[in-house]
Amino acid sequence: MDNLLLVNSGFYTWLVLPALIFCARIIDVSMGTVRVIFVSRGLKYLAPVVGFFEILIWLLAIGQIMKNLSNPACYIAYAGGFAMGNFVGICIAEKLSLGIALIRVVTTKDALPLVEHLKAKNYGVTSIDGHGSSGQVKVVFTIVPRREVYSVVELIKKFNPQAFYSIEEVGFVEKGVFPLRKGWHFFGLFNLFRPFRKGK
Repeated sequence: MDNLLLVNSGFYTWLVLPALIFCARIIDVSMGTVRVIFVSRGLKYLAPVVGFFEILIWLLAIGQIMKNLSNPACYIAYAGGFAMGNFVGICIAEKLSLGIALIRVVTTKDALPLVEHLKAKNYGVTSIDGHGSSGQVKVVFTIVPRREVYSVVELIKKFNPQAFYSIEEVGFVEKGVFPLRKGWHFFGLFNLFRPFRKGK
């Protein structure tokens, strides 16, 4: 009886229900963002699982909206949850740092110290001679896990603060040299479904 009174009360209608819809939208939109990342990375086993729960939560939220069409607070909560879900989803995507990246460095200075240091860190490195607008240059390529891009950029700045570098996303790579990293991410799930392969 008390639960029925709570559901029919103004407190539930104007505060609790909109808050639940708001939270549900944050969760399902965040999961949608992560799902798109999984699809783009080729994680064909994780993407459907996330998609299932994403649409399930969305159905629960839209169901409450349809039951309370006369409640403007629900509309505001629904839209606000969508907006906040995009923000949260992007933050999660940044934390996951899935995928791999190509870092290209162009420098007029001797690139050997940088190349040797990257090799010491077990990164695969390719160095070639080039010719730029200011004369002879060295071009250094390395492919690294996205979560380690910041560390490599710090190395570049340490050895040559004036070096030009660019970072590009890589869709697929096979074989190559990558540093081994201990530790699990999300209890090892992402080690089971890695977004790239180092060989067959």
